[in-house]
Amino acid sequence: MNVTFIGGGNMAGAMIGGLVRKRWPRKAIRVVEITAAVRDRLQRDLKVATHAALDARTARSDCIVLAIKPQQMREAAQALKPLLASQLVITIAAGIRVKDLSRWLGGYQRIVRVMPNTPALALAGVSGLYAGRAVTAAGRAAAEKILGAVGKTLWLEREDDLDAVTAVSGSGPAYVFYFIEALERAARELGLGADAAHSLVLETFAGAVKLAAQATEPPETLRGRVTSKGGTTERALASMEADRVKEAIVRAVKAAAGRSRELGDELGKD
Repeated sequence: MNVTFIGGGNMAGAMIGGLVRKRWPRKAIRVVEITAAVRDRLQRDLKVATHAALDARTARSDCIVLAIKPQQMREAAQALKPLLASQLVITIAAGIRVKDLSRWLGGYQRIVRVMPNTPALALAGVSGLYAGRAVTAAGRAAAEKILGAVGKTLWLEREDDLDAVTAVSGSGPAYVFYFIEALERAARELGLGADAAHSLVLETFAGAVKLAAQATEPPETLRGRVTSKGGTTERALASMEADRVKEAIVRAVKAAAGRSRELGDELGKD
């Protein structure tokens, strides 16, 4: 399957790198990117063909991945519209709804909307996918294969659910990094050196996530096993409960989902 990426930024680079590692033929991958330095980097590091502009030749693929910023989508769609025949179109632009992209593409409907996340850069991402009604089983399989090159995939029956996916997993890595920052700061304020604090926090997160992934019990049960009556963990969690940390996190994620809906409304305006 030939794939053309429109946009060669970090997420596109991660996806292309994942495909190459999965032994996807380099000759079947093309990238349209306006920035010369980015084209040079992709050619040097991933050895794939790059182009400065979209034209009939570069659009002649089985699948086109729109890996550009949401604010650039309408203009890119106008350029792509006359070049579409039967290609599968995958968009990873946050907030752009299928109906709006379809309208900008002149009613074209073979569209899959995807919300990946930045751990894809380490081939450990997770992507939520939603297929427009004209996407066939083969098209869904193709989209899953491409996104599966950089992590796990999850199909959604309702496009509206992508707002929740955006808030939970799309923005989620930032929440984790935020907590890592706070835990490292606490470690340093307790007298540990920066290197020791960083190592302890990262290994603790990695180990806890691995344990949670392997366990059959819910997180609440795992947390309870660490929390001895009258112990240090109980004291720390009591402090967090008093500050209503859990409620604050839930409010924050809901705020992110709300902003995702707002972006869809704003960016989809005629």
